[in-house]
Amino acid sequence: MVEDFHSLSFDKEVFRELFPNLARELEEDIYSVELHGVRGKPVDETPIDELRYPDVISFIRRAETEEQALEVIDFMERRGEISREYANKLREQLRTKGLRSFGPKKEPGYYFKRYYKKTSQETT
Repeated sequence: MVEDFHSLSFDKEVFRELFPNLARELEEDIYSVELHGVRGKPVDETPIDELRYPDVISFIRRAETEEQALEVIDFMERRGEISREYANKLREQLRTKGLRSFGPKKEPGYYFKRYYKKTSQETT
């Protein structure tokens, strides 16, 4: 039994013989899924960090139009909050994938609904 799957390797021909359908799917890229709006989260981040230190994505998610989102990106770049490269990446995502690719709109009361209950339960 193989315990460490990371060290498991196959020759391409052996892999094709053992797993012909999977090999075909991988080679032809038949079954692929495009992901939109995926963001990583640091392990040590606490919910309060989002409240005290919102990032550019948090502000973009409050925008109602792509024009507003572009204003946010431009403003954050001018202030030096984000680099030119990151700003260009955000603009490209906005242009090609749309405003909601950054996540659902943060409506008024978003933080209250999301965090008030958690923080009030922690203090009791």
